[in-house]
Amino acid sequence: MQIQINIDDPVPQFAQLIDQIKKAVQGGKLLPGDALPSIRQLANDLGLNNKTVAKAYSLLERDSVIQTKGYRGTYIHPDAKANAAFDLTGWISDEISNSITACRKAGATDSEIRIAFADAMQNQSL
Repeated sequence: MQIQINIDDPVPQFAQLIDQIKKAVQGGKLLPGDALPSIRQLANDLGLNNKTVAKAYSLLERDSVIQTKGYRGTYIHPDAKANAAFDLTGWISDEISNSITACRKAGATDSEIRIAFADAMQNQSL
């Protein structure tokens, strides 16, 4: 699998990396159990900061596209193909858009919506 990061692209580098790994999984170029390079190795190969690759790997692991097995390495998750098809960012965007539409229909101003959203984010416990 060939990964190419375009530094001139407005899409963040970690997002480009995530997208390319997900597309490789969906296209069958990466199969469940396939090993991925270490964070350090991939960052070095692509000329990226380790933190950029670590962020991409963390989000891919959160989405169960990859799995880290401690010091044994990082591998493609057994359910990666199904999980790679789900667009969490798109889903979040849709949910927020629907909420904003409902708030506007109820007569809330954009300022009131922003303040309520900021308060909800600040007061939300995990």
